[in-house]
Amino acid sequence: MVGAFQGAGVVVTGAGGGIGAALARRFAAEGARVVVNDLDAERAKHVAEEVGGVAVPGDASGIIADARDALDGTVDVYCANAGVAFDGLDAGQALDEKAWETSWDVNVMAHVRSAHALLPAWLERGSGRFVSTVSAAGLLTMIGAAPYAVTKHGALAFAEWLSLTYRHRGVKVHAICPQGVRTDMLAATGSAGDLVLQPTAIEPEAVADALVKGIEEDRFLILPHPEVAAYHQARAGDPDRWLTGMNRIQQQWEENR
Repeated sequence: MVGAFQGAGVVVTGAGGGIGAALARRFAAEGARVVVNDLDAERAKHVAEEVGGVAVPGDASGIIADARDALDGTVDVYCANAGVAFDGLDAGQALDEKAWETSWDVNVMAHVRSAHALLPAWLERGSGRFVSTVSAAGLLTMIGAAPYAVTKHGALAFAEWLSLTYRHRGVKVHAICPQGVRTDMLAATGSAGDLVLQPTAIEPEAVADALVKGIEEDRFLILPHPEVAAYHQARAGDPDRWLTGMNRIQQQWEENR
């Protein structure tokens, strides 16, 4: 199938597997020229070969120049998908500063650095598209994972800021906020993920489908799990009631792990 992204230059970070690989496959199916990024060079190469793209391995924060070269000078769509999560950071571990530092660097600052590198060209030509893989944790929260929940809130806030600041200058921004997705990251969330995320987990391809639909509808917030919208409204409408409900889930997790 060749679709709306025929000939577009697309970069997907963290695309060696999971959601990133699904996004790379979907954009390639839509006719895009795809750069596949991952810290794991072999995984990036494998997915790039599969989709007929180009592998640009390495830290997602510093690949814009190489990705632009691989796409003959133009990045049309940048998917800031690389992310990191740490399991089991309960009250006794919540001040693990290395976990916080890494989470902040990968989940937020990689987005900031990439946008900084992309914006001059996008603003000059009046077009560009930044896709941020956030997580429902960025709209809500996640038990047992303070660095992940907090930095995903930061990723969402940065995507919002990009959109409100540059949308009148042709820059489109989309924030994808799924709950559980059947990936290696979900498998690594342990008992908290088993309790909260596994029951409604979807395949990575469903996230890619939701993104393409959201782009077609020109929506900022993309919710592969539609029920997240109601949770978000409940959280905003009555924070104490919502926090009490989340605390019950926390207690259930503590009792059963």
